[in-house]
Amino acid sequence: MSQPVRSDAARNRQALIEVATRLFVAAGAGGEPSLRLIAREAGVGIGTLFRHFPTREALVEAVYQDQVRRLTDGAEHLLAAHPPAQAMRRWMDLFSEWLATKNGMIDTLRAMINNKQLGSAHTRTELLAAIDKILAAGRAAGDIGAHATSEDVAAGLIGIFTVAPITSSSEQAARLLDIFMNGLSAPTAARSRGRGARHAVRDRG
Repeated sequence: MSQPVRSDAARNRQALIEVATRLFVAAGAGGEPSLRLIAREAGVGIGTLFRHFPTREALVEAVYQDQVRRLTDGAEHLLAAHPPAQAMRRWMDLFSEWLATKNGMIDTLRAMINNKQLGSAHTRTELLAAIDKILAAGRAAGDIGAHATSEDVAAGLIGIFTVAPITSSSEQAARLLDIFMNGLSAPTAARSRGRGARHAVRDRG
């Protein structure tokens, strides 16, 4: 008789994380949503939220770690479903979602990092390893060049989303990501994509 209780608890916890993620993204830099709003949107009482996450910091950490898992696991899942270059471009979209979520809880995150409640160095290592996995597969397949490192990719992504914040111009960010991805391509793959784009333009003309 106890198993359904555990299942319900797991569902409630996941629902709270998913709703908190959505509300953090929607909030952007405008201020973090209240815990009562998160509980209400998840369809549970505030007491249920506090049973799972006794503090705001506990909830923020759970959301943060869930997003990191999406990025690290996502590299493997995307490679299983797409050629490496496509997997990398789709992973960049996951990265943008992670940044958007971080922006909505940035004040709490900063306080947690300053108080050593959350370590950013380990997260960086995990994300660089995920990028390395896709880069290695792309080099082996011949559609990503050997000239870029995982640090280059991470720096490029941060630069793009600094110039084109996710909340203000997603179209510009997507266009810049496409350009960046073309720069990561192996020379022959990049030339092939360039010819395909020129043919498409001529066909439309």
